Amino acid sequence: MASQDDNLPEGWEARKSRSTGNTYYLNKYTKKSQWDRPDAPASLEDDDEDSDLPREVQCSHLLVKHAGSRRPSSWREENITRNKEEAVELLTEYRRKIINKEATFEELARAYSDCSSAKRDGDLGRFKKGQMQKPFEDAAFALKIGQLSQIIDTQSGVHIILRTA
Repeated sequence: MASQDDNLPEGWEARKSRSTGNTYYLNKYTKKSQWDRPDAPASLEDDDEDSDLPREVQCSHLLVKHAGSRRPSSWREENITRNKEEAVELLTEYRRKIINKEATFEELARAYSDCSSAKRDGDLGRFKKGQMQKPFEDAAFALKIGQLSQIIDTQSGVHIILRTA
């Protein structure tokens, strides 16, 4: 049987996430990882192109998965059957509660996030470019510290992101 490294561009290695079981890809030279399968040889240098953006950020998120998510199950629900529109409606209500100070981001993430980061109030820790799915990364790096994102759609589901550092 062929390994997952077969047919990967030069300098990349496929690895399995211990937390999700999903495959991610590691640049052997820079040690940067990413979820999306690379389609070009790995860069030899750590090239952060947008000098006006931070090199790394720290964010928390609240993820609501739906039946079309990459892995429609979580620590909260073994089989997620809601559709994407229902997931967006839930997240819209959570965001409204945060903005209106009816609940804190941390409380809602802890109770309702479909990510295992819920145990840490949604905290994902610090991350650099290339470590998150592109729509998530773009939103996270565009936020100012303390700012809450709009709803972000990724292969994992829909998110709201709070930049914390």
